[in-house]
Amino acid sequence: MPSLRALECFVAVLDDGSFSRAARRLFLSQPALSHHLAALEREVGTTLLERHPAGARPTAAGRAVEPAARQAVDAARRVVSTGRAAAAGRAGHVRLGCAESMTGPLVAPYARRWLAERPEVSLDIVEAPSADTLAAALRAGELDVAVGPPPSDPVGEVHLVGEEDVLLVCPPAHPLAAAGAVGFATLAGHPVVHYAPENGLAAWLDALAAREGAVLHPVTRVRHATSAAQLAAAGLGAALVPRTALPDGLDAVVRRLDPPLVRRVVVQVARPQDALAQAFARGLAARGMPGGEA
Repeated sequence: MPSLRALECFVAVLDDGSFSRAARRLFLSQPALSHHLAALEREVGTTLLERHPAGARPTAAGRAVEPAARQAVDAARRVVSTGRAAAAGRAGHVRLGCAESMTGPLVAPYARRWLAERPEVSLDIVEAPSADTLAAALRAGELDVAVGPPPSDPVGEVHLVGEEDVLLVCPPAHPLAAAGAVGFATLAGHPVVHYAPENGLAAWLDALAAREGAVLHPVTRVRHATSAAQLAAAGLGAALVPRTALPDGLDAVVRRLDPPLVRRVVVQVARPQDALAQAFARGLAARGMPGGEA
């Protein structure tokens, strides 16, 4: 198979019409350029260039292979330019995993602006129900970046985005709507719209309640926090919902617990040497949580 350098020499002679001018442009000695061309002609099995008093021109075989040679040289140049752009964080492809409640309010506005500034970058977004699911995907090489609560076993480099309240949601007529301070002990006496086991909020809230000596009593379980807020507003029970999951126009009472319940939000980068993934993660961390809660 011909070397890329030999093809580059061949194209340079075609462009310059001269062995000497092509050698100068490629910073080669003329014997070195001739050596590469001779190797190419041996590989092809015929003469590709002929000398004449004014310089050099392609033979019939040279004209036949010229388009393919130019394509190969152009492709190699694109490899280098694309690789350099990716190394500088200007081009490439990012696979992003996101906690389900954070895609719309946190990731989408930032990703829209970030991509607009990087027209050569593409972004795939997948949602997951728990931080540990995201960490497992990072560890398996299925994701480059993950946004969500801290997992039990973080992966790669971790940047803090900020904190968000986890709020009590209930209909206006609910006993907790106008109660005094509401904590886990108070909430444990009422039916709760809780989370399915695959949602990381389920185990986290149960552990916090147990720490307070309380047990939550689910009236139903859902996978999505936004659904929990909507079902609570409809009167099925109270729900604890992260602020990012609250739908617009929710007809319900939304209040903080006492003491306030907050969760950290982080962005993890699987390979810290990945400049493009790092650019996304650091930019999101610098932007912080919606509403300036970083």
